[in-house]
Amino acid sequence: MTDVLMPQMGESIVEGTLTKWLKKPGEKVERDEPLFEISTDKVDTEIPSPAAGTLADVMVQEGQTVGVNAIVARIDDGGGTPAAAPAQPAAAAPPPPSAPPPAPRVPAPQTQAAPPAAAPGYALEPQPEPAGAGPYPYSPGPAPETIIPPGVPEEAKEPQGPLSPLVRRIARENNVDLSQVRGTGAGGRITKDDVESYIRQKTQAAAPEQAPAAPRPAAPVAPPRTEPAVPIGQAQPTAKTRVEPMSNMRQKIAEHMVLSKRTSAHVTTVHRVDMTRVAKMRAKHKEDFAARYGMSLTFLPFVVRGAVEALRQFPIVNASIDGTNILYHNEINIGIAVALENGLIVPVIRNADERNVLGLQRSIVDLASRARARQLKPDEIQGGTFSITNFGSFGSIFATPIINQPQVAILGVGAVEKVPVVIDDAIAIRSQAYLALTFDHRLIDGALADQFTAKVKSVLENWSEEVL
Repeated sequence: MTDVLMPQMGESIVEGTLTKWLKKPGEKVERDEPLFEISTDKVDTEIPSPAAGTLADVMVQEGQTVGVNAIVARIDDGGGTPAAAPAQPAAAAPPPPSAPPPAPRVPAPQTQAAPPAAAPGYALEPQPEPAGAGPYPYSPGPAPETIIPPGVPEEAKEPQGPLSPLVRRIARENNVDLSQVRGTGAGGRITKDDVESYIRQKTQAAAPEQAPAAPRPAAPVAPPRTEPAVPIGQAQPTAKTRVEPMSNMRQKIAEHMVLSKRTSAHVTTVHRVDMTRVAKMRAKHKEDFAARYGMSLTFLPFVVRGAVEALRQFPIVNASIDGTNILYHNEINIGIAVALENGLIVPVIRNADERNVLGLQRSIVDLASRARARQLKPDEIQGGTFSITNFGSFGSIFATPIINQPQVAILGVGAVEKVPVVIDDAIAIRSQAYLALTFDHRLIDGALADQFTAKVKSVLENWSEEVL
């Protein structure tokens, strides 16, 4: 047997949520074949199988959050004596012939019932039982979610089970005692809906107590209003809303965006850039580039190259804030926003100042393709010092992007379009785009932000570097 562990997906990550099993118990799995998907506060990714064999036992269900290095499954690799098989409940073992199971107990109508006659083969022993104890047919007993598995001390079991960072934050902001909240998630885990439902119940319960109980004169009682019944066979009215929980990635994006708006003083400056020279060079080399390297040549690596030159000249835009200190980063690590089917992620091109257009394009294609295939590592989305988002790829002219914390600026690239412009009192057709720089006004002033963007513009409008 081979134990499958929750992996350590980065130094700062201590737990992960198993979002989906890609194999079912009893199915064959190959070594390094994707086995399950996890979601952390850094990245969503697929986890490969550590061995080839059969998925014998699943220890963690979908939606459950566990710590790193916890056993989530076991794979039967067929090598030698298997590890201890999953423990079967004691009740599943066949009883000895001399002790068949007793018949179900039925409460007698009288208060004190006479002891039943001994069945053949039974040695009747006195078993005192206090009133109200034991699983009587009319006793509700403990709820299934609160039963602690055998062998786990009650004091070692948290009443709310593993908690996600979102649940902890909602409880903290609303002063909720999580020991009072009943979890409905996998294994009794408390979910976001459980906490919000508990808050609503407390609010509704407190509302009648706060309402003034002023006496009012009696009014004639109107007959109860009855809604017209829907005839049998007629369709019921459809609901006007549909409730669907956010994915873990969507929750992390929401938290990150709100945190950024609360942290930084956002200001956006927009510059119009003449991309004609870059467009001509791209048109000249794109077919040869695709044939030689197997990928398209886009406008984005040119913009990244221009941003790198500007960051060299204005290193404060490549910095970050730590309290009242300014942290100047010696590396230029550019984060590139990648749109996914259900969210957004920003992988990082490290040491972008050491790459030419070919190297930048290769890195962009590699990171984007692996991001969409959920194969990024947590280290590949950390350590960015400046970010670029290309909303022009979807036809947007310009937008006001939100800073990717803890950075102090982000550059947005609009669509490159051919437009008529006036040059030397004559109308000409030029390829133009808008660059939108959002910066943190706590550290960067408007004049410096405009100088930075003007430098990017100058590099692009006077492009001379060969791409092949």
